[in-house]
Amino acid sequence: MSVLRLHDTQTREKRVFSPLDPQNVRVYFCGPTVYDRAHIGNLRAMMCADVLVRLLRVCFPKVTYVRNVTDVDDKITARARENGEDIASLTTRTTAAFHEDLAALNILPPDIEPRATHHIVEMLDMIATLIKRGHAYEAHGHVLFSVRHFPDYGALSGRSLDELVAGARVEVASYKRDPGDFVLWKPSDAEQPGWDSPYGRGRPGWHIECSAMSRRYLGESFDIHGGGDDLLFPHHENERAQSLCCNPEGKFAAYWLHNGMLLSNGEKMSKSLGNFYTVREVLDRAPAEALRLLALGAHYRSTLDFTWEKLAEAQHTLDRLYRALEAGKAFEQSEAEIPVSVLDALKDDLNTSLALAALHRLADAAMQGDKQAAAGLLAGGRLLGLFFGTAEEWFRAGVDGSAIEALIEERLAARKAKDFARADAIRKQLADDGILLEDGPGGTTWRKASA
Repeated sequence: MSVLRLHDTQTREKRVFSPLDPQNVRVYFCGPTVYDRAHIGNLRAMMCADVLVRLLRVCFPKVTYVRNVTDVDDKITARARENGEDIASLTTRTTAAFHEDLAALNILPPDIEPRATHHIVEMLDMIATLIKRGHAYEAHGHVLFSVRHFPDYGALSGRSLDELVAGARVEVASYKRDPGDFVLWKPSDAEQPGWDSPYGRGRPGWHIECSAMSRRYLGESFDIHGGGDDLLFPHHENERAQSLCCNPEGKFAAYWLHNGMLLSNGEKMSKSLGNFYTVREVLDRAPAEALRLLALGAHYRSTLDFTWEKLAEAQHTLDRLYRALEAGKAFEQSEAEIPVSVLDALKDDLNTSLALAALHRLADAAMQGDKQAAAGLLAGGRLLGLFFGTAEEWFRAGVDGSAIEALIEERLAARKAKDFARADAIRKQLADDGILLEDGPGGTTWRKASA
């Protein structure tokens, strides 16, 4: 069987994955900043992490997956003020909504989900170490990391410090020794969240949060760090720098994974363009499984374009796959092994589009009654987080079954009374509503027609 290869952002090549401890693979992905509901762009990184962790759990005996929650941030403070609500109330509500959206999409929860506000002590400990080693300095109530004191700064993104600073939106402040220096700790006024520290009452910078939490739960060196490519600079570059300066003998993350951007109708999502959608807005119009399949259809490192037409196509595709599972009686069989074709595709840098192609080949055979292919289709699909339920549940989702059953009974009574005009009218009424009837020896069954 093939080995697992992942594209490492830092080396800019596909590498054979060799865990630091094969008995416990350790993974960290950046989670949400909880000031609003997740939008479909946030979905990309969560899907990448989900497929990765599902695959790792097939390949290794144990996986420890950590995904943080950023619950202290100036965006959160601003939104709470705008809403006229307490910060804790806002973050509790939006975190619950985030969990709800991901559960609907069958995205598995992490093993550990630390909140930034619960790890201030760990952040201050790292900051003290950085100051002691000359990598950070105090200035005007702030503590800043000195990028010039880390010669390897820029290695992750593959650009020099001067290029990074020139191309980034960096805060220009008179108290910075270098424009690229970034905040580890900043002062808080009376209206902002804050904690007591040796540097005065304040709050952490964003970058130190993830470094402290990954260190707390995964150690100073772990296997994989991931997130959207929009986090590559400055967030991940800064995380790497401060973590390695705290522990020069370690690796911090041995592999870095970054997913590509999600577009909406070929353009960057923007509320002004009217193409900005929350996950909930999409799920109000289409099955969650269709959105998941749409996200799986493109390689995680490529750009994915969301359109309503593509979402409808994904729903049609699921109709076909569930039909194949039904034809091959997949749900009546004992659990099968995951097909090698699906595993090999995912082991090639999480190539989900290639894995889906393998599922379609299995579906072709299952449609001809091949039970082994149907069982493999079910096992391979579930590795990808598909096939949330049975075929019957898929085809009957969102439909008032009791009303349909009542009409079927009325049609049966009409046929017994030889009132064939009424029986035909009921069939047509249901067909017009997208419900197809199938008469067989065991009686009449129904299903939703493909849209």
